[in-house]
Amino acid sequence: MKIGELAQRSGLASSRIRFYESSGLIASVKRGTNGYREFLPQTVGILEIITSAQHAGFSLEEIRHLLPTPDMQNWRQDELLASLRRKVEEIELMQRRLKKTKARLLSVIDSIENKPEGLACAANAERLMASLR
Repeated sequence: MKIGELAQRSGLASSRIRFYESSGLIASVKRGTNGYREFLPQTVGILEIITSAQHAGFSLEEIRHLLPTPDMQNWRQDELLASLRRKVEEIELMQRRLKKTKARLLSVIDSIENKPEGLACAANAERLMASLR
């Protein structure tokens, strides 16, 4: 399949597919006598894995170590599971941090919106800065 068809099937730009090929994330392909790349049909699946993994927060380097071989036969399942579990732990840690940050920001918003009656803006700003320390 030519790169245009692969782009259409995968929903990715041809330039992104060429980037993944040059980065070694998808197998380099032979060019026909006309100079066009001819990709294997399973490349669509590999591109779907790459895209899904990126959406889940994996870096391209992490993805590189998790991809199956082009024939989809040798997938290191134990490494994949360990990486997926690590990513879930990272997401949970990030969620806890975001929850704390959100609570702090809501507190600051409340302090600004409900400043004591008659308190000047500069004095309120000082009060807020002191509470943030």
